[in-house]
This record gives sequence, structure tokens and C-alpha cells, in this order.
Amino acid sequence: YRGEEEIQKELCALFPSAAVGETQSSVSAAEDLQTYSEREWKGNTTKSLLIRKGYEAIASEFNLRKVRGDNYCALRAVLFQVLSQSKQLPAWLHDSDISKWPKEMHSDQDFITEWQFPFETSKSKVQHLEQCLELLTNKWQEAVQSKSLEERKRMCQQVFRGHDEEYELLEALKFLMLRTAVQLHSDMEKGSDVPEFCWLLFARDSSKCPKTFLTNHLRHVGFSGGLEQVEMCLLGYSLQETIRVVRLYKCDTEEFITYYPNDHKNASPLCLLTEDDRHYNVLFMSFRWFQYLLVLSSVVIILIV
Repeated sequence: YRGEEEIQKELCALFPSAAVGETQSSVSAAEDLQTYSEREWKGNTTKSLLIRKGYEAIASEFNLRKVRGDNYCALRAVLFQVLSQSKQLPAWLHDSDISKWPKEMHSDQDFITEWQFPFETSKSKVQHLEQCLELLTNKWQEAVQSKSLEERKRMCQQVFRGHDEEYELLEALKFLMLRTAVQLHSDMEKGSDVPEFCWLLFARDSSKCPKTFLTNHLRHVGFSGGLEQVEMCLLGYSLQETIRVVRLYKCDTEEFITYYPNDHKNASPLCLLTEDDRHYNVLFMSFRWFQYLLVLSSVVIILIV
């Protein structure tokens, strides 16, 4: 992954007329996919040709937002899509006791002592996770209650600036993943039905149970590693969302478009893009494609009538 200083220089070069707040954003302004592909993947190596072909396959449908290239990128991309697209709150977010979940887990499992944050805090780890979950609840509610696209856009710009608030939201997502992992592992031990990815998640020698999953994997996300594919399934399941990822290096294969988790697909998945299953960027519907869908829907209505 590239250093933050390098990323900031690149953003300033790409968007010299942007406001200071935008150039410092951890999710960049929209960019045409074809233009980005031609600039970033020059040459005629086998990989360059494959990646460019993948971009070309989706260029008419999507535009791109580049996500800061650190080990939080998958979480950041998903969070951005959640806050920019959600039309209603997920069922779990209606739980009035959500801020108490860290204390409950700490009392039952004593997991929270291993948690690490990307910044210093005077609060206990339990208290800080409670604050993170409360912030996530408030921001998700604010996004859903936005009265216009412009209001929602401003809210996202304020969140994704690389400040403590953004990282607290990302740590909240990690906690939700841990809580879900604990629940699913308990269901597995009871013989209850669980999603397919659970068997892969806990089949790893380094992740036989929620404790080792936290110790060997989750606590390192954002620091020395990102999310693996099976953990992307856990993230989507935890948020009650489907994550649709265009995997460019898998172009011309059945895995070019992958869903996390793959055993349930929402009508409006969160769309991401990756070139290597390590770094993730945000995809969103292009205006041209939006116009095409409007025309298509009008034709269908006329035919029905």
C-alpha cells in the first residue's frame, strides 16, 4: 500500500481546482473509468491488457471514486457506500441497547482487552467502542434522513476526511464483525443453520474460534493487513448488505463479479472494484447508464400499457 503523503500528492495533481477539504478526502471525487484505466494501465503487458479489458467491460455502467490506499480501504469503501446509498436503517440498528454491546461482550468473552485503535484515547476500550457504535448509529440515521442528495454528499464529505471520527466508524464496523462472528460460531456449535462462509471462516488454523479470529486477523485490519475474501462475506452479513465486487484481474472468468456473501443478493448491492483483492475502490452508477435505465423502464411501461 502507498503512503498517505503519496496519495495526497496524487489527489492534488488529479483535482487541482478542488477545495482543500475535498483534496484531503479519503474518498476522491468521481472519475470516468475509461480515463482512469488508460492513465493507470499503460503498456501492453498481459496484466495491463487484462485489467484494461475489465475496466472497458464496465465503463459504460459505472464511474469511480478512489479510496485511500491503506489497510482500512475495504471497510472505508463499504462505509462510504452505506452512508451514500442507504434508504433505511437495518433492523439491528433499531436496537436501543446497541451501545451496550461492547460491555456485554467484554463481560461474557473478555475479548475487548485485545482491541487496538489507530489513535490514543483516554477512555477505556469498552467506552471507546461504545462511542464508536453510537457514532455509527447517528451517522447512519443522518444519512437516511437526508432531505436531498446534496445534503447527503456534504455529510459524506465531512465524514471521510481522515480524522478520528472516520476511524471510529471503521472500528465500529470491525466490532460488528466480531459480534456477528461470535453469534455465528455459537450457532455452529449448536448445530443450527449458518451461512456457507462460516465454515470457511472457522476452518482456518488461525481462526478456529472468535477469539483466534480476533487475535490473528480482525485486530490487525487497518494496521498490518486488510480484509480477506471470507471476511468480506462476514462484513456484508454483519451489515445485512450484499457487497458486489468487480474483480478486474478475474476478467473473462466466472469470478469477475463476486458477491459477499454469495448466498444472498440484495436488489441494491454495495458496488466496489478491486484490481487485486487487496485494495478496493468505490463504484457508482454513471449518469449515462442512469439515463439508459430510465429510457428502458419507459419502454417497458409503454409495452405493458
